[in-house]
Amino acid sequence: MAQHGHPYVASSQKALLLEMKSLQEEPVEGFKITLVDESDLYNWEVAIFGPPNTHYEGGYFKARLKFPVDYPYAPPTLRFLTKMWHPNIYENGDVCISILHPPVDDPQSGELPSERWNPTQNVRTILLSVISLLNEPNTSSPANVDASVMYRKWRESKGKDGEYIEIIRKQVLATKDDAKRDGVNVPVTLAEYCVRTKLPPTDHGSNLLCDDPCDSYNSDDEDELDEDDDDDDDIEGHFYDDNDSGTEDS
Repeated sequence: MAQHGHPYVASSQKALLLEMKSLQEEPVEGFKITLVDESDLYNWEVAIFGPPNTHYEGGYFKARLKFPVDYPYAPPTLRFLTKMWHPNIYENGDVCISILHPPVDDPQSGELPSERWNPTQNVRTILLSVISLLNEPNTSSPANVDASVMYRKWRESKGKDGEYIEIIRKQVLATKDDAKRDGVNVPVTLAEYCVRTKLPPTDHGSNLLCDDPCDSYNSDDEDELDEDDDDDDDIEGHFYDDNDSGTEDS
C-alpha cells in the first residue's frame, strides 16, 4: 500500500490513474489489466495472452506489476504468477529486463544507461518490451541459466533439439484450465489478438505484433514437434510459490 506521507504519493497516483485510463481506452493488444484491489493503485494484475504464430500461442500467463511510491521516477517490478521457463525470468517469476532496472550507471551490468528505466517509460512500453522479450530472449545475461542453455541449443540446432519448445508447449497447455476458470477466451488468431490502437508506429514503421506477428521467433528450419506426445503430462508447479526467492537483478 502507498505511504501516504511520502512526497511523491500524489504525483504517482495521478500518473497511475492516467495510465490506467489510457490503457482502458486504448488497450495494448494481447494484454488484460486490472487492479488487484480497487483501493490500491500500486498493485496491478496483468494477464498476458501468448502471441499467435509463436510457441506461446494460446497461452494465458498471469503476472503482477507493482509500482513504487515514487513512480514514474523509479521502475515497477514485474513478476509472473504462472510458471515460466525463459532465459530472462527467474525461478520465482521475477522478470529481468533492462527497462525495469533502475537508471544507474553500472558498467559491469553490460547495459547502457539509455536501456534502463527513465520517467518517460510507462506501462505500455513495459508490456511491449515483455512481449518482445518472450519472443527474443537475451541470453547474454540470463536470469535462468538452464533455460538459456536450452534455448541456445534449440536455436543452434535450427529446431532439431526440441526440448526447450516442448516445455513451453506444455506450459501453454497447462494455462488453458486457468483461462476457463477465469472465463477468459484466449485469442489464437491475429484477427482476435490484435486490438488496433492509436499507438505510434515503431522505429520500423510497424505495430510490434499486428503488422509483424513475431516472425523473428519462428525458424523456417524448425522441425515439427511430435504431435503424438502425451498432452496430459503434468507441469510440475504450475504457479510459483509465494515463498520463492530469487536474485534481484541479472
